[in-house]
Amino acid sequence: MYLNALEFLEEEREAWRPYEALDALSDEQLDAPVGDARGWTGRDLMAHLVAWQLYALETARELAVNETSPTKERLDREWDERGDAINQDIQDEWRALGLDEVRRRFRTTPGELRGYLTVVPESRWIKHADHLRYFIDETIDHYSEHAADLEAILEAAE
Repeated sequence: MYLNALEFLEEEREAWRPYEALDALSDEQLDAPVGDARGWTGRDLMAHLVAWQLYALETARELAVNETSPTKERLDREWDERGDAINQDIQDEWRALGLDEVRRRFRTTPGELRGYLTVVPESRWIKHADHLRYFIDETIDHYSEHAADLEAILEAAE
């Protein structure tokens, strides 16, 4: 699918760019539930996407120095066992955080993930079908799945 890491990283960066508009919302706008966005708030959407980016970041850190990722293996098992209950745990955890911390993670995690992926040998992710699928699932495809939620949240904030 991708010939090299740069191709993936450029596509991921462009796919993430629309979500950066969430950071411009006021605290009140970020905490307002939006019916057309699963009833989520902007904070919830930020949390959901960034939490999965953080899992991908941990996976990238492991793949930078090892052939496998215990984090990815654990998450695959946990998803098979618990499914969307993981997402509820993320939502509960992030709702307990101050918005300053949510914003900090939102601003820093995507770039940190991209940075780590530049040091992971391509043989461990771009040319490794399972790992590549994982990174696509947690970034590009995940962003696409939530585009309507983003649109609804931004429209509600107008």
